[in-house]
Amino acid sequence: MSRVVHFEIHASNPEGMIAFYTAMFGWSIEPWGPPGMYWIIRTAPNAEAGKEGPGIDGGMVPRRGAAPAESQAVNAFVCTVNVDDVTASMDKAVALGGSVALPRMAIPTVGWLAYFKDPDGNIVGVMQNDPTAK
Repeated sequence: MSRVVHFEIHASNPEGMIAFYTAMFGWSIEPWGPPGMYWIIRTAPNAEAGKEGPGIDGGMVPRRGAAPAESQAVNAFVCTVNVDDVTASMDKAVALGGSVALPRMAIPTVGWLAYFKDPDGNIVGVMQNDPTAK
């Protein structure tokens, strides 16, 4: 079975989005390749390219074209990040300049899910595992 092994965030202001995602999730984001063209995102401490483990790493690229339109239906591939507390994560996203795209809701027997928009309009999911969610 094939599995997702890499993700990319498109950013109108990569430096601003690096600050946002570093503060939001504690990810390590470093330049890679020609200056201003690509950044590697490590989602776990001491992650090494090509090593198996929980989750995946990704990259950030400068956005080509318009940012997602406000109030538009989801029209892109959305990644969801496992968090300890969905409510606290959503509060943090808003405090860092993001906005609520879809408030916290229960996924019965699975957990709590919510979506926020980063300051550049990208939609990101946050999921808190909780088998008692109803």
